[in-house]
Amino acid sequence: LQMATVHNVGSDRGRIRKKRYGQDAWRSEKEKELKATSTGDANVNSAVIDAFKGFQVELDNRNDRYERVVKLSRDITIESKRIIFHLHRVTGSEDRNTILTEAAARLLELRTAKFLPLAKELTGQDPYQFLRAYSPGLQEYIEAVTFYHYLANKQLVSLDSIQAELTFIQENSTDSHPADTNNSPTGITITQKLTDAAVENNEIKNIKSDCVQSFQIGCEASQRSSENSETLADVPVGIPAPVDCMSIQTVSVNLPPTEYMLGVADFTGELMKMAINCVGSGDLNTPTVVADMMRVMHDAFTSFGNVRRDFRQKTKVLRQSLQKVETACYAMKVRGSEMPTHMLVDVFTTSSGTNDIFNMDEQEEFYE
Repeated sequence: LQMATVHNVGSDRGRIRKKRYGQDAWRSEKEKELKATSTGDANVNSAVIDAFKGFQVELDNRNDRYERVVKLSRDITIESKRIIFHLHRVTGSEDRNTILTEAAARLLELRTAKFLPLAKELTGQDPYQFLRAYSPGLQEYIEAVTFYHYLANKQLVSLDSIQAELTFIQENSTDSHPADTNNSPTGITITQKLTDAAVENNEIKNIKSDCVQSFQIGCEASQRSSENSETLADVPVGIPAPVDCMSIQTVSVNLPPTEYMLGVADFTGELMKMAINCVGSGDLNTPTVVADMMRVMHDAFTSFGNVRRDFRQKTKVLRQSLQKVETACYAMKVRGSEMPTHMLVDVFTTSSGTNDIFNMDEQEEFYE
C-alpha cells in the first residue's frame, strides 16, 4: 500500500512538472502570443490588411448589386406576365389594334423603367457574373416581346432586334438640361422618347438608330460650322442642334443567344394557349397556322446536340405542346363534322393519346 501511494505521488509530480515546464507550457505561451496578436498588436497599416479591406468593400458592393439586380428581374418577370395576359385578349376581340398598342406601350415603359436601371447596374461589370440574377426576368420579357411581334407581324422577332431594344443612348445633361434631371437619374437624360402619334398609329419601334443618326448629323453639323465659321442659323431646318459627341453614352443589357432561345421556347406555350382560345371562340384556322409555326421551331430546337439541362427540358415541353396542337388539328379534320365546336377545346387540354402518335425516343432521363 505504501509503495502504491509513493508511485501515485510520483506520477502526479511528473504530470505537474510536464505541465509546468514541458510541451503544455510551450502551448500556453503560444496561445498567449496569438491572443495578444489578435487583440491589436498587429500592424494595422500593413499591405495585407489593406488588401483584405479592399476585398471586403468589393464583395459587399457586389452582393448589394446582385440583390438589386434580382429585385429588378423580379419586377420584370411580373410585368412581363401581365403583358402576356393582356395580349391573350386579342383572341376573339374586335379591338385588336388597341390591345396591341397598349401592349407595345407597356413594353416600352418596362424597358424604360426596369431595363434601363438594370443596364446601369451592369455598366462596367461582367454581365455573366450577374446573368443568373436577371435571367428569369430576361426570358419572361423575351417571351412577351416574341408573343407581341407574332400577333402584330406574324413572324418571329430576331435576337438583334431585341438586343437593339435593350440598348439605350444617354446624354450627360448636368449643365445643358437641368430641368430633365428631375424625371431621370442624376445627370442623365434619356434620349429614347415615345411620341403620342407613334402610340396612336401603333408604330412603336426602337428609336436607337434614329437617335444615333440624329447625333451623327448633329456632330457633322457642328464640325462643319467650326470649319466654315458658320452659325447655328445656317444649319438647315430639321437637323438637330450640335451636341457634344463625347457626352453620349450607350448602356445595354447583355442578351446571350442561349437566353434568347430559352425565351423563344417559352413562347411556344403561349402559342398553344392561343390555339385553345381560338378554338373556343370558333376560329378553326388559327390552330393550323400555329401548328406549322411550332413545327418549324421544334425542328430547329431538336437540331442541337449536347445542350444543357434547361434547354432539354424546354425542348421537351415544346414537343408536348406541339403534340397537343397537332392532335387537335387532326381531330378537327377527321371528326370536325361529328363533334361540336365547343367540345374541341377538350382535345387541346387532354394529353391522352398524344404519346401514341409520336413514337420518339425520350432520353432526357439519361441526362438528368
